[in-house]
Amino acid sequence: MKTTALWTTVLAVACASPPATQAPPATPAPARAATAEQPQGHHGHHGHSSPTANHRFQDPDRWSKVFDDPERDAWQKPDAVVAALSLNPASVVADLGAGTGYFSIRIARKVPEGKVFAVDIEPKMVAHVEERARHESLTNVAGIVATPNDPKLPAGVDVVLVVDTYHHIEDRTPYFEKVKAKLSPGGRVVIVDFKKGDLPVGPPDAHKIAPTMVQREMKAAGYQQCREWNELPYQYVLFFGRTCDPS
Repeated sequence: MKTTALWTTVLAVACASPPATQAPPATPAPARAATAEQPQGHHGHHGHSSPTANHRFQDPDRWSKVFDDPERDAWQKPDAVVAALSLNPASVVADLGAGTGYFSIRIARKVPEGKVFAVDIEPKMVAHVEERARHESLTNVAGIVATPNDPKLPAGVDVVLVVDTYHHIEDRTPYFEKVKAKLSPGGRVVIVDFKKGDLPVGPPDAHKIAPTMVQREMKAAGYQQCREWNELPYQYVLFFGRTCDPS
């Protein structure tokens, strides 16, 4: 979930100018969202030609109506996505671009002995997720206010989930090198983002990043692609690790 790209500010988040049922691009450490506004996109550094999008998500009440719209569940399939992560009860998970906690709260229920870090560059979004977790008596959720170029992750994270947020991150190679340094042995980064094409949800096509570009950028950051999951109608799901050896 980036003002430079990535977060709602820079690492920002969702870009799109989607309808109310649309997908939220995140503010990864930006907030995920689908927006009715038209953010500006621009190219990141380090020579990658894929776009990044700038947009701020500073009003949790407003964005909850978008990110947590029940109609989103039909195409986002959050429970199936969480199941695909193959978490165990003690897993440590970072929801990068947590937004309003759409995924953070679901994951927290699956890891009662573990921890969920709700990461966003928007302090109000982080506070919103923490309050939401308290309201649901979930004591294993901790918010992290990140910066556009540093997710501020603790060491030992088993899974870093990046939903609708990757295309908001600028300077992705050094960014994900920082993420890699915080993974546990066998840790994974799971990137969920929108496919190219004329879809009923998601950002404008010019803001989307093809999976082949994601693969190249993650390889440049020192990752191997370990898996691809193809169960979502409008999004690809790619799993990466330092190595694909589970040990």
